[in-house]
Amino acid sequence: MGEHIVRAPWCWSRTEQQTQEWLSRYSLRAAIESTISGFVNGHGMRRCRYRGQGKAHIQHVLTAIAVNIERLSALPPAEEAPAPRRPTAFQNYLDQRELPRPKSWRTLGT
Repeated sequence: MGEHIVRAPWCWSRTEQQTQEWLSRYSLRAAIESTISGFVNGHGMRRCRYRGQGKAHIQHVLTAIAVNIERLSALPPAEEAPAPRRPTAFQNYLDQRELPRPKSWRTLGT
């Protein structure tokens, strides 16, 4: 009789973990797990502070906004000033006819 070698299931998963496809899928999962861990451990999201789905949703949205503000504040400052915006079609129309551009509504009170 021939000898049969039986391998444990964890052996199959170890060999699968060496493939490029598995590593690319796992890198996405690792990034998501890191984000969830930051919410749970850093911002107390394991338990909801409020009762009711609507209030819980508001808590989650506000916490996400706070996390995004923290991430933005950790970025280094921009080296260069952003490029000026292109004129709108209406501004081009006014410029072609040498008409004065109206002041922005933001600066009307100044």
